[in-house]
Amino acid sequence: MSTASRPDRGEATRDALVAAARALFAEHGYAGVGTEEVVRRAGVTRGALYHHFRDKQDLFRAVFEQTEAEIMQTIIARVEGIGDPMEELATGVRAFLDACGDPTLMQIGLRDAPGVLGWEEWREIGNRHGLGLVTGALGWAMDEGQIVRADVRTLAHLLLAALAEASLLIASADDPAAARVEVERTLLALLDGLRQR
Repeated sequence: MSTASRPDRGEATRDALVAAARALFAEHGYAGVGTEEVVRRAGVTRGALYHHFRDKQDLFRAVFEQTEAEIMQTIIARVEGIGDPMEELATGVRAFLDACGDPTLMQIGLRDAPGVLGWEEWREIGNRHGLGLVTGALGWAMDEGQIVRADVRTLAHLLLAALAEASLLIASADDPAAARVEVERTLLALLDGLRQR
């Protein structure tokens, strides 16, 4: 057996664990899933789980990181080719809110992640995935004279905080679809308020 195949098998095992955990967490929530179910669904041993992850929380973190990366990929795909920074920002907000309506992402990223990982880590992971994109779009809008000049990193952090709060409002609403409509309207008004007059 070649040494090159060993990392591939290890990566395949890790991927199987993350995929199994993601499906189970989405269906039953973090508290409703035991590690025994994860290893059984992944078709691996408990030893394999603990080789790749410290514990169930560490496995959940990997699942959450994966979902956050997917959301960013989706947003990037939606805004690609847009030639106006304000339109790019508005489209990015809509794409993010669309992702918030996905039942898997809602359960993992919005209902479970803040409690399982803690508010600070939940926000840090979200910012790590989204800060560059938001900072770039805001900087572009400032350079084009479309929004008031301000410290771009501060403004990006504030916009991400608004998006995070918006996502929690949708996830906790009795009617998530109605909440999403109201949240979108308000966030777009907030963006419009940044325009250079």
